[in-house]
Amino acid sequence: MSIVSYELIDNIGVIRLNYPPVNALSHALRVGVIEAVQQAQDDASEILVLMCEGRTFIAGADIREFGKPAQDPSLPDMLEQLENSGKPIVAAIHGTALGGGFETALACHYRCAVKSAKVGLPEVNLGLLPGAGGTQRTPRLAGAEAALDMITSGSPVSAEKALALNLVDRVVEGDLQEAAIGYARELLEQNAPARRVRDLSAESAEPELFDRYRKQLAKRKRGQIAPQHIVRCVEAAVTLPMDEGLALERKLFLECKASPQSAAMRHMFFAEREAAKVEGLAKDTPTRDINKVAIIGGGTMGGGIAMNFANVGIPVTLVEISDEAIERGLGIIDKNYSITVSKGKLNEDQKQQRMALIQGTTNYADLADMDLVIEAVFENPDLKKEIFKKLDASCKPGAILASNTSYQDIDQIAAATSRPQDVLGMHFFSPANVMKLLEIVRGEHSADDVIQTAMKLAKTIGKVPVLSGNCYGFIGNRMLKPYGSEAQLCLLEGATPAQLDAAMQNFGMAMGPLAVGDLAGLDIGYKAREALTEEQKGDPKTFCIPDALVEMGRLGQKSGAGYYRYDPETRARQPDPEVDELIAAKAAEFGIERRELSDDEIVERLTSALAREGEKILEEGIAQRRSDIDVVYAFGYGFPVYRGGPMFYAQQTAAEG
Repeated sequence: MSIVSYELIDNIGVIRLNYPPVNALSHALRVGVIEAVQQAQDDASEILVLMCEGRTFIAGADIREFGKPAQDPSLPDMLEQLENSGKPIVAAIHGTALGGGFETALACHYRCAVKSAKVGLPEVNLGLLPGAGGTQRTPRLAGAEAALDMITSGSPVSAEKALALNLVDRVVEGDLQEAAIGYARELLEQNAPARRVRDLSAESAEPELFDRYRKQLAKRKRGQIAPQHIVRCVEAAVTLPMDEGLALERKLFLECKASPQSAAMRHMFFAEREAAKVEGLAKDTPTRDINKVAIIGGGTMGGGIAMNFANVGIPVTLVEISDEAIERGLGIIDKNYSITVSKGKLNEDQKQQRMALIQGTTNYADLADMDLVIEAVFENPDLKKEIFKKLDASCKPGAILASNTSYQDIDQIAAATSRPQDVLGMHFFSPANVMKLLEIVRGEHSADDVIQTAMKLAKTIGKVPVLSGNCYGFIGNRMLKPYGSEAQLCLLEGATPAQLDAAMQNFGMAMGPLAVGDLAGLDIGYKAREALTEEQKGDPKTFCIPDALVEMGRLGQKSGAGYYRYDPETRARQPDPEVDELIAAKAAEFGIERRELSDDEIVERLTSALAREGEKILEEGIAQRRSDIDVVYAFGYGFPVYRGGPMFYAQQTAAEG
């Protein structure tokens, strides 16, 4: 069948798009739509219906054309043909109408959608803004505030919400073609005109609305240019004629498209997709059924992990050492869900349904029928091995045994069992119910179907999976060591803690490395180093300052002082001259002459340290691909997505330099 077909059903012309899998806006599809609309102008049709075959309406741009030279007709050319049709056009939406797909629907004169459909303009997630009228037509239908919410978040909305916002005109049931034709007949009976959205006036908004959104987005989407440009465009929809608004939108769209930010975010879009694929694993590799899960350890991490499974309806058993510990763990989970309820993201009934899926036990015999058990106790290798011996004895054959360890050797843990083929690492990030990254760690003996199951399960529970080989710290935490070491050298050479953290935050990191250290607790690294040999510890210059702080009783936020001093009530941090004196003394001790470091130098040194270690990880085969490392750092460590991850950023800066 051709990509675009046209059929006359009585006096109704039906344009059908059929370009699997998602009816993306390819060049051939754009040409076909224009030809069909032109053909319909001269036949017996009185009204047209635009609809799609397959599982979805137009889901957006054709990613196969990304990076290739643009071909006429452009999407705006196609939409102009739709909008200027002398005969009304009804867009019939099912599945998802996203980006250019939703802009296509907005250029039609009427829109109907099945109840399960979703519509949205997600371009901001690629460092872009809608470039074919989305910022101009949406506020004319839904108002400026609703348009700003929708376009700056990039989140799709349901058909019911779209109806409430005037973005669709009718929610239909049953067969879509039948319902859309029925709606088209109603419009004909009402002598409905070819109603162009461009002819509507955008609801005037108070001027402070746009200033408020600019300020909010400066915090929420810190450093990103596309959200601010979106505000400009929506403001133009309210204050300028349609054609001037469209011209501004196109200008700013092209500016975003050519920016390093959008290149980085498009890289991350493809990187996230690639990360879910395991090289060398056949697509038809079977998976094991996961219907019951147990978590060993009901603390903050274990409770957060449990929530991921309860959220998708998988029952969870928490294993603790006492009934009191179980109650404490369930209390933490209850509190977390209550916060979600208070934010309106969950109702009380949903919370209770999820809580009912989480049970506690102190008896390993209760794990006999579990399909997956995840150990989430603190980082003591002997304790972990002891737990895995118990699991080996208690769990049924074929159960998957996973460790949430951040650093430990998965092969040594697996060796404590008689079934190393069933053992792997599933490294969640804190808070586990929020953070999207999940490092899947393949041991030497981990079976293919165990790896495949874990990768698939990660997506089921809303995580972004990345496969890692087995080494100390895996991908993410292993790279933290050189990153932290470079930060320490910068301190000794002349940077202050406040300058160093500010430089990395201004670069786009969620937090600077020293503030992160204070938040986590400086004593954690101190205790870890106590177990290492001098050779393993490395250069004393890279840990002399945090060790001295711990020995002074400065453990970070929990003790009220670390690299900074903290307000006991607000936790607000303040630079501390005592720390500056300590750093200067340590520099003198090592014979380091201090100097002024620029913020650019700090950023370059710390990001380069990450990239260099990333290259070693690639060479050793710990990571499958360079882009996987970027996914780890963007989703697990707060590396700014608009920089594209440490590996992409290093390549980009090298190319510019």
